Amino acid sequence: MTVYDNFVSLSLNDTDMELKLKIDYNQILGLIHQLPEREIKKLATTLQSEILSKKSSGTIQDLILKAPTWTDSDLNDYQEARNYISKSRIA
Repeated sequence: MTVYDNFVSLSLNDTDMELKLKIDYNQILGLIHQLPEREIKKLATTLQSEILSKKSSGTIQDLILKAPTWTDSDLNDYQEARNYISKSRIA
């Protein structure tokens, strides 16, 4: 069964129920202002931590995915250069 109007859609089946509300930013803000101050602080903290979590995980993932990779030849060249530098140092 599905029910629709301008603001609400409700879907029901044997095991799940889904409710979607179409409300704009100002309506959400109005609902938030109706919360007790303690709950507003809790909401702010939750949102900030989720935003920071998404930023940091996205940054790490982007870094890993965009990082340069070495071929076997590049690794051999690097190791040869390191060995040459190590041997040329005065101990």
